[in-house]
Amino acid sequence: MPPADPAHPTRPAATTDPATTGTPRPAATATARPAAPRPARPADAEATGARTEAAAGAIHDARQRIDDLDGRIIGLVQERAAVSAAIQRERIASGGRRVNLARELEILNHYRDQLGKPGTALAMTLLELCRGRA
Repeated sequence: MPPADPAHPTRPAATTDPATTGTPRPAATATARPAAPRPARPADAEATGARTEAAAGAIHDARQRIDDLDGRIIGLVQERAAVSAAIQRERIASGGRRVNLARELEILNHYRDQLGKPGTALAMTLLELCRGRA
């Protein structure tokens, strides 16, 4: 019996066909079956929780997209904080208060209307991040 395939310990390794110039050929099987999804490699499974290589690949790609989106969101929050700081400087320079509570309420309502109750919490976090230090 040929040695086990390292990628799939329950499957025999490919054998070499002497009729060709050492080209590996799959080990013989009793009947031809459609290929089942291959199990994910242990490192992929740990990283993604997937049970097949296809799922692990899809999860990896989707996570890459999320990482890209998170980078853009962070950049936008930083830009928002800079614009907010400019508004606060102008308001204070003109004799006004640093924070305009009526405007903050508008923002809270907008986020709630668009994202539901969790949107309010997100808006509160954004407002806190963008108020800066007194």
